[in-house]
Amino acid sequence: MTETLLEIDNLSVDYETARGDLKALRDISFDVNRGEIVGIVGESGCGKSTLISAILRLIAPNTRFRNGAIRFKGDDLLTRTEEQMRALRGGDISIVFQDPMQTHNPVITIGKQMVDIQHRVKISKAEKLATAARMLGVVGIPDPEARLKQYPHEFSGGMRQRIAIAMALMSEPDLLIADEPTTALDATLEVQIIERLKDLQRDFGCAILFISHHLGVIAELCDRVVVMYAGAVVESGTVREIFHNPKHPYTRRLIECDPGHIKTRARVLPTIPGEVPDLANLPEGCIFRERCDQAMARCAQVPPLTRLSEGHNAACWLNHAEEIA
Repeated sequence: MTETLLEIDNLSVDYETARGDLKALRDISFDVNRGEIVGIVGESGCGKSTLISAILRLIAPNTRFRNGAIRFKGDDLLTRTEEQMRALRGGDISIVFQDPMQTHNPVITIGKQMVDIQHRVKISKAEKLATAARMLGVVGIPDPEARLKQYPHEFSGGMRQRIAIAMALMSEPDLLIADEPTTALDATLEVQIIERLKDLQRDFGCAILFISHHLGVIAELCDRVVVMYAGAVVESGTVREIFHNPKHPYTRRLIECDPGHIKTRARVLPTIPGEVPDLANLPEGCIFRERCDQAMARCAQVPPLTRLSEGHNAACWLNHAEEIA
């Protein structure tokens, strides 16, 4: 019996702007179980960053939670005080950010930074340094005791991202949020980071919410996938279901545009025609309607996110053939 660690329930988040409310997230629902890796995938502007900010409650002043709940270990994070959220961040929930070149303070040694983030632990500085060195060793940094005395500029991008992962795991969190942690790295380092994350997830037993637009990374690392488009979940399921039997046209087009799935040499890479809709002036009906080559009259109505099989859901009228007929 799996235990639900994080549950997003009908979450809707707006940004108040001069042009009106920008509907960044609309009725988002999915969960993350203990010990599993869930991937969030979608093109830029789909709401991935807003989702992370909402979970951590690190939000802009014009953010408004219109509906829903974010439950972590059964408690709704939207009802917690700021003091309670500060205690949660970096402890029970940690995050690895996208750009390793911007993560660390450039004028403070790695060792001091790793000691400082252990401020909740009542042990000596020597013990904190020993813990920091051990974690650097865990993520594959050679000669970790000596490297604690070095500054961020003395490490490569891949090394810095490993250090960021080590920092995020020092508190042994229940949930690790990885915000496109391989985007700024070359292909070789990307593979190394993915393999390291898989090993660490197995060793520490934490759940990982992995945010990415790279389908190859999602397929390699994750157990389940949530596909987002323009602030909404359009499909979710296991990695095998999503990649071998996608049920939403947007998911299929994303997979077709992945260079890893292109079998023949081509001068021009495939793309999805059109643009993401204006979230401050949403079109009626299916959010993907204007870019979909299978759109029909029924798409003038918003399709529900429907369960197709155990754990596989999609929001598309093509999966309601009996109703269309």
